[in-house]
Amino acid sequence: MAFLKNRLTIHPDYAATKLKSTIIKTALAALTITTLSFGGGALSAYATNSDITTVYYVYFNNEYIGTVSDKHVVDEIIREKINQEKQVFENYDLSVGNQLVFVPEQVYHSESGINDNRVVEELENHLKVQADATALLVDGHPVAYVENQKIAEDVLEKLKLEYLSPKQLKVVEQRIERPEEKLPPLKSNKTRILDIHFSQDVTIGKGKIEPEKILSLHEAIQFLEKGTLEEKKYEVKEGDVLSSISSDHHMDLEKLLSLNKGLKEDSVLNIGDKINVTVTKPFVTVVVDKEMNTNEKMKYKTAIVENSSMYKGDKTIKQAGKNGKRSVTYIISEENGKNVKKEVIQEKVIIEPVKRIIIKGTKVIPSRGDGSFSWPTSGGYISSPMGYRWGKLHKGIDIARPSNLTITAADNGVVVSAGWDDGGYGNKIIIDHQNGYRTVYGHLDSISVHVGQTVPKGTKIGIMGSTGDSTGTHLHFEVYKNGSLKNPVDYLH
Repeated sequence: MAFLKNRLTIHPDYAATKLKSTIIKTALAALTITTLSFGGGALSAYATNSDITTVYYVYFNNEYIGTVSDKHVVDEIIREKINQEKQVFENYDLSVGNQLVFVPEQVYHSESGINDNRVVEELENHLKVQADATALLVDGHPVAYVENQKIAEDVLEKLKLEYLSPKQLKVVEQRIERPEEKLPPLKSNKTRILDIHFSQDVTIGKGKIEPEKILSLHEAIQFLEKGTLEEKKYEVKEGDVLSSISSDHHMDLEKLLSLNKGLKEDSVLNIGDKINVTVTKPFVTVVVDKEMNTNEKMKYKTAIVENSSMYKGDKTIKQAGKNGKRSVTYIISEENGKNVKKEVIQEKVIIEPVKRIIIKGTKVIPSRGDGSFSWPTSGGYISSPMGYRWGKLHKGIDIARPSNLTITAADNGVVVSAGWDDGGYGNKIIIDHQNGYRTVYGHLDSISVHVGQTVPKGTKIGIMGSTGDSTGTHLHFEVYKNGSLKNPVDYLH
């Protein structure tokens, strides 16, 4: 695949495209012919040669600036200006280009209108000496001038070499010269350069420019990249912060930080510090097109399977997921080193991913009890009934010696308390059954639920223990109805 757009071409003589308007010249020439014809006929009938003189109308950049008696008056100014510039720019071919146009006319001495001094003053102030130079044109418009074509070509090459190595650039240019040759398939995990070009139409042409405006190789590169040769600096004043400075210069903070290496968001600013606030606008953009192959992970997908026999909120993994692998080939475009386009042109699955399957319960857990309580342990017996003992009321029953130590909810409800109790219960759970009843579970070794959790009848809430004021492993169980203590034996089934 070859990318052939925006190739480097040599533009025709740029100076020729900037010649003065042919309409003006044609009009001036016609005026001259008419005047001379008239002078050769009518004037000769009434005047002698001593009555007629030739004057020169001077046009500077298409504007009439005055009349001189002799072209040598202007020629002398041109020589002086060129000689002055030669002392500084001795290696350049200097001239005034096509800034001046002379139109001769024969007139009576009395009507000559000669104003040599005015013309001389005008040209001394405004006439610019120009040098033959090579123009770098972007989309047909000259934006920079260098000394010769070799430097111009070096400028464009070095702009490309900022993004490719010399070897890469040579390979690409050789390939572009043979567009009919097809590229072999790209190998696994490899990248190759397809093309490098400018996004604009960049050409080289001839032109004339003031010699002081001719740029060096380095200056021309910087100018094309940034649109300026000088960085604008801002001096920090009292009360300035980075965000206000960036806002005042119409840029975001990230852009300001990128212009000033070493500057960070939390950097301390001192009054008098100089900060670069140059907002650059490049004249040219270097585009690199790449083809890249890479092996990528294919993330597994997750499937949810609902199960009405499991409580809502419960889930189990039926099948673990496993990532797959694929080989992908991309076409990537970068502009000045930044990725602007990434397109998949080919992909092949190497290992298929394995789907993760989760079983999710949908059965709604009732939070309201039905008023009948199941035995909260796996068997066991009442080791101490409700009633007075040792001079005080034993508020519930103690259940001991179950077949296992699991404690379960006596009815559907919501956990309203779960944790340590300083009143002698040790680890304690209170369940509100949402129907006026509450049950209390004391002396637990550990707690398996949390406050706010909805628990169905018969589900595990903790492990039997002997925490708090206890003489052995057992469960202390209490029942309340509308805040009144009840004997659990009357409600357990």
